[in-house]
Amino acid sequence: MAASPCQSPEPDAQTPLLDDVVDGAVDHKGRPVHRSRSGGWRSARFIIGVEVAERFAYYGIGSNLITFLTGPLGQSTATAAENVNIWSGTASLLPLLGAFVADSFLGRYRTIVYASLLYILGLGLLTLSAVLSSSEIQVIFFFFSLYLVAVAQGGHKPCVQAFGADQFDVSDPEECKAKSSFFNWWYFGLCAGTSVTLILLTYIQDNLSWGLGFGIPCIAMVFALLIFLLGTRTYRYSIKGDEESPFVRIGRVFVAALRNWRTSPSAVTSEEESRGILPHESSEQFKFLNKALLAPDDLKENRKVCTIVDVEDAKAVLRLFPIWVTCLAYAVVFAQYSTFFTKQGATMDRTIVPGFNVPAASLQTFISIAIVIFLPIYDRIFVPIARYVTGKPAGITMLQRIGTGMVLSIILMVIAALVEMKRLKTAKDYGLLDTPSATVPMSIWWLAPQYLLAGIADGFTMVGLQEFFYDQVPNELRSVGLALYLSIFGVGSFLSSFLISIIDDITSLAGESSWFSSNLNRAHLDYFYWLLGGISLVQLVIYLYFAKSYIYKSHAL
Repeated sequence: MAASPCQSPEPDAQTPLLDDVVDGAVDHKGRPVHRSRSGGWRSARFIIGVEVAERFAYYGIGSNLITFLTGPLGQSTATAAENVNIWSGTASLLPLLGAFVADSFLGRYRTIVYASLLYILGLGLLTLSAVLSSSEIQVIFFFFSLYLVAVAQGGHKPCVQAFGADQFDVSDPEECKAKSSFFNWWYFGLCAGTSVTLILLTYIQDNLSWGLGFGIPCIAMVFALLIFLLGTRTYRYSIKGDEESPFVRIGRVFVAALRNWRTSPSAVTSEEESRGILPHESSEQFKFLNKALLAPDDLKENRKVCTIVDVEDAKAVLRLFPIWVTCLAYAVVFAQYSTFFTKQGATMDRTIVPGFNVPAASLQTFISIAIVIFLPIYDRIFVPIARYVTGKPAGITMLQRIGTGMVLSIILMVIAALVEMKRLKTAKDYGLLDTPSATVPMSIWWLAPQYLLAGIADGFTMVGLQEFFYDQVPNELRSVGLALYLSIFGVGSFLSSFLISIIDDITSLAGESSWFSSNLNRAHLDYFYWLLGGISLVQLVIYLYFAKSYIYKSHAL
């Protein structure tokens, strides 16, 4: 494996004053930035605070959206689940566009500010749509506002986390270790904000007012923007030079390699030798991209010749693709937490004390609770022990962390299927198969284990994916790297919607009850969960193959 990213720099003759200056970063006025007065946890706290508020707002909509769609808007369970998945998928794919805009034009700071303003506008319009009388105009206005929020989230989400990670200088050993912890505490803060949402807002939405339930997230985003602006003077801003766009550089490598596909290996070797490229500077994987070093004459005249750095950056991007694809099954499972898991809970006994029923969506709090408990244990106990055993700064590799969460997600789908089988049997035993509005006499707390396991799985896989896609892309594309991580869950949501649509059509043929019948007592969510568990197991095997052969960037574990 490659060397650790947190190695101490060689001692030199620099003065303490020069040592304090952070390379590649400036302050808010474009001046050299000093380590002792900027960045690190000093700045990261503001940014984590922003993420807590933003996640409070986002999950204030998404966590209970299926209830609003099947309630005030009157949609069927299958249609509502498809709409939630499509919206969630769109919201998770748009960060690719937001990251491109940030990395190529606006920069992360300004993108966050503009996206936050758009976020506030979208939430305000959504609140207004929720209080309108039921009509076709309300439906159109609601979905317009909903997708405006998705666009805003697309600019906000990839930039905030990348901007937070930018506050740690990997050339400094202490800040490098703190950066690894940043991803853990980032997700901890995210889940803390989500927990408050699921406890507070779902109750307000179910029992008081949807307008108030959507209005509070709007207020939260106003505070999020103010918190972010408060830290302006402490942030480190990456220097964006006049160099060529990384998208153009990397794209040229693939084009040049394709144009030179008939070039012999000996010609490539000769070109490497003529440029003085040492063997350790070029990785053996995807060696065919080295053909891009042989530029056609028209490119040479324009001085647009691919360097070995360009080629290695292209290889780094290409290496991500198999990992990205093999995480999609995990994302499909993830899509069920706020859809079918919630609808299951709505049919069960939700009484805590006489006269008070817990909102079904609030059980998603167990995911956040599990993460809030798990991540400090992982960061403060597991990592030091694993670091002692393996000698790696992070304890285990990023891909090992991701794979562990995948295993747990398979187990949770097995548990979910078994619990649903018990729920269906209970409904049958009490003669409730044809009375969907009746409460199945089975406590909603039966769903708690699958939610808790989902939280622990996320603590491994979600945090691992964030760090992996931030760390393994070329430095100029780190916002795009985090957008790629988010796009896994976007595509996963679309795949979930596609699966639901196909299975709903097939299983409702010949007058039979669909697996996703609006009468869940006649549905078969258990079959769907078994199917997802099987798909996840197959994809885990494929993931392990690619993870074993993955070559990390030279600075990474």
